[in-house]
Amino acid sequence: MRRTGGRAFRDTICVVGASLLLCGAARPDEDPALIDRIARSVASDAAQADHFDAEVWLMSSHPKLARYVADEAERIIILSSVFREAIRHEIDPDLVLAVIHVESAFNRFAISSAGAQGLMQVMPFWRAQIGRPKDNLTEIDTNVQYGTAILAHYLDVANRDLIDALARYNGSRGRLNYPERVVYSFRTRWQTQSPDQLPELRAGCLAYNLKACAPLGYR
Repeated sequence: MRRTGGRAFRDTICVVGASLLLCGAARPDEDPALIDRIARSVASDAAQADHFDAEVWLMSSHPKLARYVADEAERIIILSSVFREAIRHEIDPDLVLAVIHVESAFNRFAISSAGAQGLMQVMPFWRAQIGRPKDNLTEIDTNVQYGTAILAHYLDVANRDLIDALARYNGSRGRLNYPERVVYSFRTRWQTQSPDQLPELRAGCLAYNLKACAPLGYR
């Protein structure tokens, strides 16, 4: 991997507006709290991440992403967007990468049979819900902003129950297939922190006995 200089990476950590998403075939009931969260995200600046932490994470994640995204510039945009928005919403950026991996395999032009678009498979009707009908959901920054905001909302609604939040995100609450896939992707492809640094994953593995948790020794 060609090392990207700190200044170049910092330049990619820019402030862009945020929006919102939902994955799944059916349109959910309107959720004022969800819409409010996105509206507040749009109106506020992104959190300022520690530059050293950002660079360390980038250098670790960049070669992993090369398997899925051939263009180096696009990889940098994806990683900087994921890190910035994950820090904004207090989500592990590796978890966001795992969700993208499962949702679109990092194809920013992916469209599902239900019409969900982009990296995190955002349903287009949410643009109108937050008053941003012209947002382009195939744009990396925009799509990641939508996706991380909705995932953060569901983590809050689920009281930080990671497995339940993932199922809500996918529109499959009560079933474990989607959380299994995301946790497996996270564990085998993207995780950079030690298990002891991920209490929500540990708690979820213990509570739901996921097959994907077996390598952690939590079953």
